[in-house]
Amino acid sequence: MADGRARRAFGPVVLLGLIGSGAAAVGGHKEMLTIPEATLRAAGGIAPGVADRSVEFPLAGALALVALACWGVLLVTRGWVRRVVAVLALVAAAGIFAVVVIGGFVQDDKASGDLAVRLGLDSAAVDAGRSPWLWVTLLGALVALAAAGLAVRLVPSWPEMGSRYDAPTAGGAAAASTKEPEEQSNLDLWKSLDEGGDPTAD
Repeated sequence: MADGRARRAFGPVVLLGLIGSGAAAVGGHKEMLTIPEATLRAAGGIAPGVADRSVEFPLAGALALVALACWGVLLVTRGWVRRVVAVLALVAAAGIFAVVVIGGFVQDDKASGDLAVRLGLDSAAVDAGRSPWLWVTLLGALVALAAAGLAVRLVPSWPEMGSRYDAPTAGGAAAASTKEPEEQSNLDLWKSLDEGGDPTAD
């Protein structure tokens, strides 16, 4: 019964992982901290529309792409390789979460000060706010983290792609084609064709 529940969780968990990692990948390549134009004008008379008034966390976006790739690989792997990929997805999601929390909450004052200095403003008069993309990335990281944790736990019970989708081996095709066509059963003929053999070859 437990294995049946684990197998049924395969689709929802993978979907959650893809959604969370995808959201983090999109948000992770956007501005995380930004200074409103009104604040810029009040602080130093910076003209509206100045482009360089935000802070990005490129590491969060890179880790999100790794997590997203892991979910794609997890669909087509088996055994211990699949478990390793699930662990990698968990590590990547945890990394996204850590980058956003540290950069957006722990060291946000330092980032705001560095941005003010870069703009030639008084750092004490400028306070960068958290952009909506920071919250999107943070939420995506949490979803991806939960999904990856479930994947690490449940992956041994998940369905796997059959070996019929693997590249045909020379041994398998040769063994199936050693019999004469009239000596092969229908099952043998179909298996030989599936593995790339030619049952009509002499």
